[in-house]
Amino acid sequence: MTLDVLLFASYADSAGAPSVRVTVPDDARVADVVQAVRALASGSGIPERPLVAVNHRYAAPDHLVCAGDEVAFIPPVAGG
Repeated sequence: MTLDVLLFASYADSAGAPSVRVTVPDDARVADVVQAVRALASGSGIPERPLVAVNHRYAAPDHLVCAGDEVAFIPPVAGG
């Protein structure tokens, strides 16, 4: 299946775009999507276990993703 993954801030900088399209198996989990995105971005700047949201809810690495899901990588936030 093909998924569009939204990237923000430093993650978008690492990938060179605010979103990327990845192809993963039909039974893919969040961890599979992370691995595919890291491969596109050469792994630099995107950690092995980033915070990921699927359909506006934080998702664990073993969360199953489906075609049409909105997947977003959430970078660390600092402020005060």
